[in-house]
Amino acid sequence: MTDRVLFALACAAMLAGPAGAQTSPTKNDYADAKNWLCRPGQQDACAIDLTTTIVRADGTLTRETFTPNTNAAIDCFYVYPTVSADPSPNSDMNPGAEEKRVAGAQAARFQSQCRVYAPMYRQVTLRGLMTGLLTKPGGTPERTLAYDDVLDAWKYYLEHDNNGRGVVLVSHSQGSFLLQDLIANEIDGKPIQSRLVSAILLGTSLAVPKGKDVGGAFKSVPLCKSASQIGCVISYASFRSTIPPPPSGSLFGRVAGDDLMSACTNPAALAGGSADVRAYLNATGTPFLLPSAPQPAWAAGKTIDTPWVSVPGLLSAQCVNNEHGSYLEVTVHGDPADPRADDIVGDVMGGNQPNAAWGLHLLDVNLTLGNLLDIVGQQAKVYASKRGSR
Repeated sequence: MTDRVLFALACAAMLAGPAGAQTSPTKNDYADAKNWLCRPGQQDACAIDLTTTIVRADGTLTRETFTPNTNAAIDCFYVYPTVSADPSPNSDMNPGAEEKRVAGAQAARFQSQCRVYAPMYRQVTLRGLMTGLLTKPGGTPERTLAYDDVLDAWKYYLEHDNNGRGVVLVSHSQGSFLLQDLIANEIDGKPIQSRLVSAILLGTSLAVPKGKDVGGAFKSVPLCKSASQIGCVISYASFRSTIPPPPSGSLFGRVAGDDLMSACTNPAALAGGSADVRAYLNATGTPFLLPSAPQPAWAAGKTIDTPWVSVPGLLSAQCVNNEHGSYLEVTVHGDPADPRADDIVGDVMGGNQPNAAWGLHLLDVNLTLGNLLDIVGQQAKVYASKRGSR
């Protein structure tokens, strides 16, 4: 997010006066299809072109097509991050270009493994984020409104759409804050937990006891350590290896409590260590409608004519825990001697420099999206096997 965007949002906040949630807001009708960004069988935000150009280090280009799995055995319930540019503290329920674009970028590709349900909700907007309504200790009425909408959508989905199927929870940033609360309040330790295939809560700081996989935010939902494990959670915040989170002031990588740490599970190597990540990146920038540095040519002298690219071998990641925090450290292996681009764009910017406190937050999901799809596919098979053996 650039200084220009931050300044504009701050000015909007001052001009609009004190922030406040709606008075006695009415509940959304999630039986109405217009209150969903994505639902199976609709032409919606997830019905987009996901054709991808594979850009190899030698400059070779190959084309990867995408076909949704209309017979997927499990579901995905997706809650999108803070993107609304509405001028009020909470967004309205009219999907803007920003909501549609991020759902397409982060959720649509999961249709290869699951039926995707993505509700609209009255989220805390970018303006509300800048005035502290999302991260204020103890919560705010604005965050409560957003959570209540997600809860209502979840309950509607369970009653009318789930039909006993396994479900993967997928979210980023504000969506992860809300799904963390949903799991703690509605799933953890309750019968519905048996249907939890996994939870993918990215771009957040999820508390776990140091040296343990369960405890902290959840009582009985552990961190995932292998793709054959179900009922577990994947969570991380990503930073460049060259720009770690600062010792103080970062929103991610740390949690309160001397015996707690921020969870980090690497989708490319759930058991630990470093491995190449299989990213799906926007060919022209980030999936967020925010200013970004221009992406260098993906391959010298060649034109990319697909909306997405993948760059095998360019990016690797590992979970680290050091004086900077606990986070997913992403290394870019650019080689000036080859024709492929040596870097990616997607940093949250402050002026002309990456904002170290935010890291690669805008790319948290897309950096490991291919790995996540592989994991969900394997988990779906394990879930089906265990359900069938009962």
